[in-house]
Amino acid sequence: MTTVEPAARDRTAPRPVTLAEALPVWLRVAALSFGGPAGQIAVMHRVLVEERRWISENRFLHALNFCTLLPGPEAQQLATYVGWLMHGPRGGLLAGGLFVLPGLLAIMALSWIYVLFGDAGPVAGLFFGLKAAVLAIVIEAVQRIGRRALRSRVMTGLASAAFVGIFLLDVPFPLIVAAAGAIGFLGGRAGHPDFRPGGGHGARAEGGAYLFGDDALPREHARPRDTLATLAAWAAIWLVPVAVLLLALGPDDVFSRIAVFFSKMALVTFGGAYAALAYVAQAAVEQYGWMRPGEMLDGLGMAETTPGPLIMVTQFVGFLAAFRSPGFLPPLVAATLGGLLTTWVTFAPCFLWIFVGAPYVERLRGNRALAGALSAITAAVVGVILNLAVWFALHTLFRALRLVTVGPARLEVPVLSSVDPYALALALAAAVAVFRFRAGMIPVLGSCAATGVGLRLAGLI
Repeated sequence: MTTVEPAARDRTAPRPVTLAEALPVWLRVAALSFGGPAGQIAVMHRVLVEERRWISENRFLHALNFCTLLPGPEAQQLATYVGWLMHGPRGGLLAGGLFVLPGLLAIMALSWIYVLFGDAGPVAGLFFGLKAAVLAIVIEAVQRIGRRALRSRVMTGLASAAFVGIFLLDVPFPLIVAAAGAIGFLGGRAGHPDFRPGGGHGARAEGGAYLFGDDALPREHARPRDTLATLAAWAAIWLVPVAVLLLALGPDDVFSRIAVFFSKMALVTFGGAYAALAYVAQAAVEQYGWMRPGEMLDGLGMAETTPGPLIMVTQFVGFLAAFRSPGFLPPLVAATLGGLLTTWVTFAPCFLWIFVGAPYVERLRGNRALAGALSAITAAVVGVILNLAVWFALHTLFRALRLVTVGPARLEVPVLSSVDPYALALALAAAVAVFRFRAGMIPVLGSCAATGVGLRLAGLI
């Protein structure tokens, strides 16, 4: 009897996968999508590249690079891209929609609990503990992304300039991204070595064939065609509800403001969830007054502990905004509609970017200018995430801040006497667990939440 060696089996390309056969795999990816974009991308890589061999390493990274350049959540867009590559728009809707669904349901349930019981004993303690843990996780994200992205003085300089621009000078985030992208595009086009993609994800020669290998030609649906029709259809799906709300309720109604603000966010929040949170948090707290600074950390804690994109925290923001300005509706009904509206205008554009842009991106694999723009934007995003970490730290550890203005620079300085000793101790413990003992995100969040509940029940916070 002839036996087939493992290596020989590995060299055999997987057979074509039907949409029905892909469904349970995308359900599995959605159910395991904890840990923020890094964890979610790692799960997809393991399932799609290593286990199922649906897509090669190089094509996976090319799709990821494109999604990182887009506004919005790169992990959800990556799932949409791979689903589209395999099965066209239906596959993209299946993969991208399932990726969002668990987080939508979980955040909605937690939002109801929050407004009904959030100020009551154990629930308040739970969110107190989550804030401290989230602070350590965001700082760890700065280190992780920075270690990968800041491989030269040029990249470190871009990150530093981005931090100074957004933290001290209030430079608009879209301007920072546009400037970094332009610098990277020109540097990559000129072949400057500082703008080449960093190592760490090198293509692997071993492992055999893939359903979509490096040299596989795009399928018929992946060829650029009917671009204007696709653009018009998805623009209508996204923006017609926004126009209806503006015409029916007027621009000052809370639902109109939610629709317009998060539609604008969908256009400008480059660099992933952590970068988007800096933009959303400052606008929701300071410009619209929809929520308090601590509540944004509560929402991030929800998003960190549930499956799905971290940007699902925006659903919590829309929920609270409508809950506090319900108009003629019961507050919880208004809040539920506000949360769903936020999710709609946040994610509908993600499908537009993929379905319109992916056919062209498939033909740009290996483009130096595109890779340079990606590298520069990733470096700038490190500075933006550092800004978010500092902002979170100030509002988590201190009860009072004062604004100091020096020329064009504006800086929130903590009142040292207002430090919260329990928040500081819990944040330090979370940081030690994350950085010293390499503890996983879920154990750190769970431990801090349990400690917060204990402190609340003991009457200490």
